Amino acid sequence: MFHPRRTLRALLLPLAAGLALTALPAQTAQAASTLTNGGFEADGSGAATPSGWSEYGSAGASFVESGGRSGTYRLSHWASSAYKVETYQYLSGLADGNYRLTAWVRSGGGQNAAYIALKNCGGPEQRTDLPVSASGWIRIVVPVRVTGNQCTISVNSDANAGNWINVDDLTFTSGTSGLSVKGADISSLAKSEARGGVYRTASGTVADPVAVLRKAGMNYARLKVWVDPADGYNNKARVLATAKRVKAQGMKLLVDFHYSDTWADPGAQSKPAAWAGHTYSRLKTDVYQHTYDVLGALKAQGTAADMVQVGNEINGGMLWDEGSTANWPQLAGLLNSGYDAVKAVDPATPVALHLAKGGDLAGTRWWFDNAVSQGVRFDVIGLSYYGYWHGTLADFQTTLDDAAARYAKPVFVAETAYPFRLGSEDAHEDIIDTTGELVAGYPASVAGQTRWMNDVASIVEAVPGGRGLGVFYWEATWTAVPGNGWDPADAASGNGWENQALFGYDDRALSSMSWFGHR
Repeated sequence: MFHPRRTLRALLLPLAAGLALTALPAQTAQAASTLTNGGFEADGSGAATPSGWSEYGSAGASFVESGGRSGTYRLSHWASSAYKVETYQYLSGLADGNYRLTAWVRSGGGQNAAYIALKNCGGPEQRTDLPVSASGWIRIVVPVRVTGNQCTISVNSDANAGNWINVDDLTFTSGTSGLSVKGADISSLAKSEARGGVYRTASGTVADPVAVLRKAGMNYARLKVWVDPADGYNNKARVLATAKRVKAQGMKLLVDFHYSDTWADPGAQSKPAAWAGHTYSRLKTDVYQHTYDVLGALKAQGTAADMVQVGNEINGGMLWDEGSTANWPQLAGLLNSGYDAVKAVDPATPVALHLAKGGDLAGTRWWFDNAVSQGVRFDVIGLSYYGYWHGTLADFQTTLDDAAARYAKPVFVAETAYPFRLGSEDAHEDIIDTTGELVAGYPASVAGQTRWMNDVASIVEAVPGGRGLGVFYWEATWTAVPGNGWDPADAASGNGWENQALFGYDDRALSSMSWFGHR
């Protein structure tokens, strides 16, 4: 099968972005102002040093081989013994400004470090780690501001014996990237504190957890709203109180309406008791009034919502049975009623629709195609993506990218999380409690939790067109506190999530909070 050389394409892409085209460099590492041989097609399999590139360190561990993503060949790092190697290309004669490197990568994991960097570009080095993905290719980006007309593109491995990476289809063009949302759901916090929950800094000092999270870089809080919950938490009054703390820390607020008295998710969308006997027409009014009431009160106290979810994980609809996906016209009416209420409080507030199963391309398309055909109004798409349930990171990227492009909307991760250890602190078995449930390459450790969050954030950052808004960590503050279990109707219920909080069993802030510092 004929595979055109992609050297030309690697030149034309930056040219289209307004960079000067220069002559192809010789096979030596002569500097050029455009990325050369970004598809590694210029040499045959086995080339130790790809044309246009240079190597440093364990040179034998860096080579070209067959199995490219879009062409015949790819760059690989691998050795049968521990190795450190850098494959790099120096660019000079660049116009100063913002640039973005895009690369397609795979990794078997296990390295001390495996990343792509832009360095010697005039400012701080910028890095993106390679997510662990042994089969599917994943797109990552690295943005940089060039000052001084030069930059070095660097592929790095600090690896143990047998560790490997594949890299292909690099482009270096004008542009930028980064996340505007680095958030967490802290809905559990008010009840935790009321039941005696304590939060500490990493050094052990008792502190306000909202302030601790903010200092780590969190800039957006997500709070769920239940209509009339059995325990009196996560209702309007509690949300109003926590919203004041969020805004006092300078953070933004996402309000997540469940339209229920308890958990709403793909397996349960029970109507609030107060709405139980209502007709469909009355339910539309209920949704409008409840949404308007909560958001209006938030606005009145000076803590207006910055984004609103109409429904939570509504893969099967909401307010069953009237609002089930078995009756799309009615579900559309309920969703639009919520949308209208949000816009009546403030026309500028974006409305998100939120599905679970963030790696399910077919299911996500089915749902949003139906929503669009039924005239459902929305501004943003949110997906839950838990790697131990919802498919591979490559599945997640495919689904997220498709949602952004197919519906021309910004996208974000409404929920994700990862364990920092196994073994429950309380008597209740944790939801993820065995090594067999973990994602390959991501151990249940603080380092594994940190890596997971940074890699998910990198995938959101790489959504084309700048449509990736960011990520919310789910329940950063849900530590094991007696009386703050999963069931609002049962004070004796336990917590199955404390090993996925961002505070440890000693109540101290975990270093995994560093993910909030992602670009």
